[in-house]
Formats: sequence, C-alpha cells, structure tokens
Amino acid sequence: MRETPTWRIPFGIVCLFVALIIYAVIIARYAPAMIGRWNGLAQTVVYVVLGLIWLLPLRRFLIWMETGRWSAPPVVQTKEKAD
Repeated sequence: MRETPTWRIPFGIVCLFVALIIYAVIIARYAPAMIGRWNGLAQTVVYVVLGLIWLLPLRRFLIWMETGRWSAPPVVQTKEKAD
C-alpha cells in the first residue's frame, strides 16, 4: 500500500472526467444523426454498447494511476507446504 500521495490520482481523475465529457459530447452529437431513424430497440442496443465502450481502457488507466505503469505488476505466487 502506498504511504505517500502521488500526483497521478488527481491528474487521472481530472483526465478521466474530461475524456468522458468529450466522449459523451461526440456521441450525443453524431450518434442521433446516424441511428435516429432506426427503431427503438436497435437504438437502445447501440446506446448501451456505446455507454459501455469507455470501460475498455479503464483498467489500464486505473493501474497507471495506482502504480505508474500501464500494465499490472506480475503476480508472485507462493507455494505453501502441506503439513
């Protein structure tokens, strides 16, 4: 566990917030023009997928905010002796 504060967490939160706003504005601006004439069920599926797509890079971004690396640190496995 980290004992000292780091600049990555507040910076990462601000960047995530800005990126989500930009993504939402782009989707709100261009998606209705592309799928506006589709039926409601098809539009719902598209908006659900677009609403979940931003989660794809989130894991690596949160790892970077916590560790400073873009990938997870290797897991060290310990072998326990059976008594």
